[in-house]
Amino acid sequence: MILEGQYQNCEDLKIGIVVSRFNSQITEMLLNGALDCLKRHGVKNTEIIKVPGSMEIGFVLKKLVNLDYDALIALGAIIRGETYHFEVVSNEISKAVMQLNLEGKVPISFGVVTADTLEQAINRAGAKMGNKGFEAAMVALEMANINRKINSIKST
Repeated sequence: MILEGQYQNCEDLKIGIVVSRFNSQITEMLLNGALDCLKRHGVKNTEIIKVPGSMEIGFVLKKLVNLDYDALIALGAIIRGETYHFEVVSNEISKAVMQLNLEGKVPISFGVVTADTLEQAINRAGAKMGNKGFEAAMVALEMANINRKINSIKST
């Protein structure tokens, strides 16, 4: 048996999006990309939770991961500055999302852009390199459908 996610039958999915307000120029572009993807695939039930920064995304995801969602999407933008803060935030949000993916009942897709410059971040939010928010939403849809298929397998 081969299980693979699909992008059909998404109308009844419930998707939660946790998005950082920090670097809002970028995160709003990511959010718009994600919402565009979900709309194109017929998703009608989407909830958006805005948090102050990327470090706060993990807290909210932990609260949501075992609730009544089919998938969650984490969106943020971390741009390198002059201090070590970039590495700390980037590493910790990545670890948090991975840990919650391993422990929670629904998948979380990672749409947190990490970039050295504002220009790189803009490019990843829809300018030159596609929209990572749109891509994260595609991953969420596929993983939600895979999760449903796995949950429907009866043990023998």
